[in-house]
Amino acid sequence: MSLKGKTIFITGGSRGIGEAIAVRCAQDGANVAIAAKTAEPHPKLPGTIHTAAAAIEKAGGKALPIVCDIREEAQVEAAVAQTVGAFGGIDIVVNNASAIFPMPTKDTPIKRWDLMHQVNARGTFLVTQKCLPYLEKSENPHILALSPPLDMSTKWFAPHVAYTSAKYGMSLCILGWAGEFKGKIAANAIWPRTAIATAAISNVLAGEEAMKQCRKPEILAETAYRVLTKPAAEFTGNFIIDDTFLTEEGVTDLEQYSMEPGTELLPDFFVPDDVPVPDGVKIMKF
Repeated sequence: MSLKGKTIFITGGSRGIGEAIAVRCAQDGANVAIAAKTAEPHPKLPGTIHTAAAAIEKAGGKALPIVCDIREEAQVEAAVAQTVGAFGGIDIVVNNASAIFPMPTKDTPIKRWDLMHQVNARGTFLVTQKCLPYLEKSENPHILALSPPLDMSTKWFAPHVAYTSAKYGMSLCILGWAGEFKGKIAANAIWPRTAIATAAISNVLAGEEAMKQCRKPEILAETAYRVLTKPAAEFTGNFIIDDTFLTEEGVTDLEQYSMEPGTELLPDFFVPDDVPVPDGVKIMKF
């Protein structure tokens, strides 16, 4: 199934994983609305909605860059209306926008709690709700979130209650929507086994040197693409770990996604212990 002519509404797609997903879908000739806040270059962060739009069009798609803060209902409504006005509808919603601050309780200002829950959980719900009337008219509608499996292990909550609960809020939406829209609209989540080379790694979590132990955003882009081209009525309610899924899909060369092939990879948060590591993949132990 091709995404040619399909319209994708993606949040936070001005850089990193969101942009990579947009570009991968654009290779089929998809229409992509990039709803994100960055319209002007940031001194510490690469990419804007306009550079992402240029990459989408270079890849063969049609782009619509929209300045949108998904915490603001009126801005989301306007962005959805603008997308429908440009492309005639919406077939896919990719909830990629996320805020991260993985710190202990005493070190988490309440404004950070608010930001993470407003962007991650509330933003995912709000954007999908506003796109829902158009998804219901689509031939193969998909909702996709960049959020983890719901593994209720204490080890995922104890170090950063605020961040974990905000990310799991996105996953709870997917769990609910898979049941609410079963047989009509697909709702799935994808998540990386390893750290991904994005600005969050270099600027927030581990620093520039750690980028060498990361995978490229393209591994999630390929995962998303393969999910979004599956039959919506059948493939839903899945919480997918990228490399396990791609291996099941017949991808044999996972090294192509490593920043430095052959190196041990940094593990990401929230990957359940019962999801086996594919053969040949080396994960750092802590």
